[in-house]
Amino acid sequence: MKIKFGPAGNSPSFYASGFKKMMDVPGWLRNLKLQAYEYQGGRGVRISEENARRLGELARENGITLSIHAPYYITLGTADARLRENTRRYILDAMRAAHWMGARLTVFHPGTGAGKDRAETLQRAGTFLKALREEADEMGLADVLLAPETAGKRAKLGNLEEILALCTFAPRIVPALDFGHLHAVTGGGMVKQSDFAGVLDLAALRLGKQIFDNLHIHFSPVEFTPAGEKKHGTTLNKELGPDFQPLAEILAARNIKAVVICESGGRQAEDALVYQEIYREALRSQK
Repeated sequence: MKIKFGPAGNSPSFYASGFKKMMDVPGWLRNLKLQAYEYQGGRGVRISEENARRLGELARENGITLSIHAPYYITLGTADARLRENTRRYILDAMRAAHWMGARLTVFHPGTGAGKDRAETLQRAGTFLKALREEADEMGLADVLLAPETAGKRAKLGNLEEILALCTFAPRIVPALDFGHLHAVTGGGMVKQSDFAGVLDLAALRLGKQIFDNLHIHFSPVEFTPAGEKKHGTTLNKELGPDFQPLAEILAARNIKAVVICESGGRQAEDALVYQEIYREALRSQK
């Protein structure tokens, strides 16, 4: 199967099943028949090298593809020297942990308020990101891709065009396409197949079709306001979008290879299974 599915962090059901330790996660996911996991470092990456390497070993033994989410405190486009240094440290710490784990990429929110001049903020963010990529390579972290994520708030740096632009500043920077966020910032605009196809087509136009060889996707229903994302929902919230079906049909029809990480609030593993079954049905309908 071309698409691997998994949760962002641990669902309450992980703990309800009697598990407590991070090292239990890969086996638990394998038993669920999921294949991916995004380690959550949103409030700081606090895993030791020993534990990170052990988690990576267990993930490989259980067929789980790892990624890591960097801290939420990143402000990539800031002009403030202190905030820039903090951002540098947050990203490099996450990349170092990803390297220990054998995780393919580090996802992060650009974080910065776009301000009055979005183009200027974007240029500053891209220049900083290029320097970070170069420093990471010098540290022996060239194996870890950087993945800026599409933002869920209109006022934040990180709309689709901006994320794709950031990916052009240096090699080994790839987009993390969060379709829940895109749905929120477009006021519920991710509905039809053509809406999802438009995102993928633009990404291929800007970055090349090779991105479809290993795309990184976040997906969950979202509640939103005119400002953008309010909170994540679940597939049980039938009134919330986006619906995974149109995207699943495109992924199947185009034979795209990807990891789909589910961020549903409290049901991320369960909804990952829902999305996996939708995708499998889309594959069956192609035959």
